Amino acid sequence: MEEMSGESVVSSAVPAATTRTTSFKGSSPSSKYVKLNVGGALYYTTMQTLTKQDTMLKAMFSGRMEVLTDSEGWILIDRCGKHFGTILNYLRDGAVPLPESRRETEELMAEAKYYLVQGLADECQAALQNKESYEPFCKVPLVTSLKEEQRLIATSNKPTVKLLYNRSNNKYSYTSNSDDNMLKNIELFDKLSLRFNNRVLFIKDVIGDEICCWSFYGQGRKIAEVCCTSIVYATEKKQTKVEFPEARIYEETLNILLYESQDGRGPDNALLEATGGAAGRSHHLDEDEERIDRVRRIHVKRPDDRTHHHHGSPLLRRDEWRLRVKCQKNKNHDVCCRVSGCLKCMEKL
Repeated sequence: MEEMSGESVVSSAVPAATTRTTSFKGSSPSSKYVKLNVGGALYYTTMQTLTKQDTMLKAMFSGRMEVLTDSEGWILIDRCGKHFGTILNYLRDGAVPLPESRRETEELMAEAKYYLVQGLADECQAALQNKESYEPFCKVPLVTSLKEEQRLIATSNKPTVKLLYNRSNNKYSYTSNSDDNMLKNIELFDKLSLRFNNRVLFIKDVIGDEICCWSFYGQGRKIAEVCCTSIVYATEKKQTKVEFPEARIYEETLNILLYESQDGRGPDNALLEATGGAAGRSHHLDEDEERIDRVRRIHVKRPDDRTHHHHGSPLLRRDEWRLRVKCQKNKNHDVCCRVSGCLKCMEKL
């Protein structure tokens, strides 16, 4: 593994173990290059950089402190070399971009304090305080056109869940429970968006052609769709029936998390392939193109309370979508039988 930083680095090979103590007093800071071994990471830099600011490194290389060197002339510093390149860049330029990760910012601050680079330590401290005071917010776009919807989905680096609800599309009266079920779908969407907006893009659509329909997108394309409405015949007239397939919605939302980017590197294709995700890329091109166009569409139909048989196999009733296996996080939750994860906690087991 190599550490790169400006004039720095050669390799991480550890030099010979023989060491001696030397002093750099009287050397020319404008021209002399020094070789540093910081915890196994090797760096080249100049005396001018090391003595530019009043730090521990300046004390080491201006003769005020003795330094330890090996037989090949590498100066040994018993610290982790992970952030030393950032330290050198700060000494050269007086400013560096700080890590996005809170943990790495804390690591860099610890190194800055050790080397007495006070300016960098203060910047890290301020950045950490800003992270603590940050108040997250949830933004759910309400699409106004098909073009806007396509642009939102195509440009998002997150998987997408869209709820379409448009009561004006109904031509018939509703069944008795339809209004309640419509509200339950909307409430579930709001609950999911509040909890998972940092991982999933949630979109509302009130201009589409359906009455109530969930759509799930990964890598810019539709993966699954759950339609919650159907036409039923009652009292010699047609009625619109709205269902609330809670388990299926949780399941598809959990499935769509497979398309979540991993540390900015895109989804884990090996995991997608292992779980049957359409983004797996181990098949031939023709098969890939066929799978790209494939969308899992579910039209909710409540089966009869009696168990029906098809080709000798019983059909699953709605309450059989969950196995009686308990979630490790919440013992009151059940686990979906089609994906190895908790539907309520939205976590893999």
